[in-house]
Amino acid sequence: MHIGVPAETRAHETRVAATPETVKKYVTQGHRVTIQSGAGTGASFPDEAFTAAGAEIVDAATAFGADLVLKVQSPTDTELPLLKRGATLVGMLDPFNADNAQKLALAGVTAFALEAAPRTTRAQSLDVLSSQANIAGYKAVLLAATLYPRFMPMLMTAAGTVKAARVLILGAGVAGLQAIATAKRLGAVIEASDVRPAVKEQIESLGAKFLDVPYETDEEREAAQGVGGYARPMPPSWLARQSALVHERAKQADVVISTALIPGRAAPTLISVETVQAMKPGSVLVDLAAGRGAGVDGSGGQRGGNCPLTEADQVVVRHGVQIVGYTNLASMVPADASSLYARNLLDFLKLIVTKEGTLNIDLADDIVAATLLARDGAVVRNA
Repeated sequence: MHIGVPAETRAHETRVAATPETVKKYVTQGHRVTIQSGAGTGASFPDEAFTAAGAEIVDAATAFGADLVLKVQSPTDTELPLLKRGATLVGMLDPFNADNAQKLALAGVTAFALEAAPRTTRAQSLDVLSSQANIAGYKAVLLAATLYPRFMPMLMTAAGTVKAARVLILGAGVAGLQAIATAKRLGAVIEASDVRPAVKEQIESLGAKFLDVPYETDEEREAAQGVGGYARPMPPSWLARQSALVHERAKQADVVISTALIPGRAAPTLISVETVQAMKPGSVLVDLAAGRGAGVDGSGGQRGGNCPLTEADQVVVRHGVQIVGYTNLASMVPADASSLYARNLLDFLKLIVTKEGTLNIDLADDIVAATLLARDGAVVRNA
């Protein structure tokens, strides 16, 4: 089979969907692999490394014209016409974006959106959300440490003692847990909050204090359990109590990292304008939901995240607080992000490509069925 890997062209994207490591494995399996010239440059994988692994270096048209196209992000409107009808496209294709799904269907490709993979043990090795969120949580802490105008750890010096930074982490999914672990390594004092009671043990095992918001109704307890490994929207009564607690803890924090996202929905508002106004001058807020929440006027679009003052892909100062709104933190660690993502793709392809090198889409497989987005000119997964 001809496997093509085009260069990513969307803004702020430096990752690549294959690495010399995975290319070598594809070639060993008998596939022809073509890499667009320069596709791996941003991730420190030069063309020569791909050539040594057995790939051909080609132009965009050849890479997009493959039988199986591997991408990081969904093709742009300019790139879509380069895909040949009947080809298979695999990547992070934004499955909750109905307009994008329709464009892929009209392009006549069989499209698999790996973000839609179920959160099961069997799917762990191809869980792109987890592999990339892990990197985002790590990078969020490093960005905060860079911008924070003081030390992170406690230091005892001849000139006096410097107190450790207080870090508040909202959301203890993969990104939040990695943020806790990274902040702990830097010597910070950490508090963390999450709607799911099951993560309390994980939070405390990493050295953070769990901020507990008690549940008062059966509705709150049921919503807190989540579904399929993801958080669910919580009732207004619980959110009001959480908001009051977060407000008080954020006032004491030096760094706040918010990671709350709900698949297919706008990111919840966790840090209000009033909370930002009450935070310490010089404190830092890193909003991993940037660009996916409501802005100060209640609108979505490119403003807002878990905080309405966040601006996508910008670092802004509001009320003396530095607010970081980068939307693609994984691409800031592109070599490792690409390596992990490429391995996710390699494991997924084992489910749809036979040992003989032919395509076999088995909808009885729960992972294949969950990720199939478009086929035969139609959208097969509801956003």
